[in-house]
Amino acid sequence: MEGSTKRRRRHYQLGRRAETTEETKRRLVEATFQLHSEQGIAGTTMKDIAARAGVSVGTVYHHFPTYVDAIHACGAWVAEHEPAPSAAVFEGAATPAERVRRLAQAMFAFYERVPAIRSLHRDRQLIQELGPFADAEARNRRALAEGAVGVEGPAALLAALLDIEVYRALKREGFSTAEAAERLAALINRSLESTAGA
Repeated sequence: MEGSTKRRRRHYQLGRRAETTEETKRRLVEATFQLHSEQGIAGTTMKDIAARAGVSVGTVYHHFPTYVDAIHACGAWVAEHEPAPSAAVFEGAATPAERVRRLAQAMFAFYERVPAIRSLHRDRQLIQELGPFADAEARNRRALAEGAVGVEGPAALLAALLDIEVYRALKREGFSTAEAAERLAALINRSLESTAGA
């Protein structure tokens, strides 16, 4: 009986330790995400992550032996919690104009939630491992643009206009995220209509 009680207590303690470890890792990843959004990927250090998460630098290195490991963990967290738009945004959209509008809304809302996308492209020259992430984001944006207007349509132009730098420029001009998406979609759709009518 006593041995059974000890085993249960040990199992409980191991479970609590695992729970604490997972909680610490979650805090570290969320701190990394916040810092990447605020000061960029290349501008974030392990010391910054430790300070934001309220742990020692040694704890950060325990969970992420290198900064690249922290970047990958943050990327996985974003994919799970703040995923990039997918072709699902087009469900029920009967016209290219509606698909363009939905895509602009989805892309700009994504940029609002994950501002580090800008840093992803900007910092790829400084951190080589960012290249595949940046390339994947650009490929997804291009594929969605093709899904909106067709492969033969002006998909490259649409993909370029849906870049985060365009979003940021519109925000600097005072547009809300929703207004920026609506204005840009309207502009693109007018261009598509005039091209089709030519």
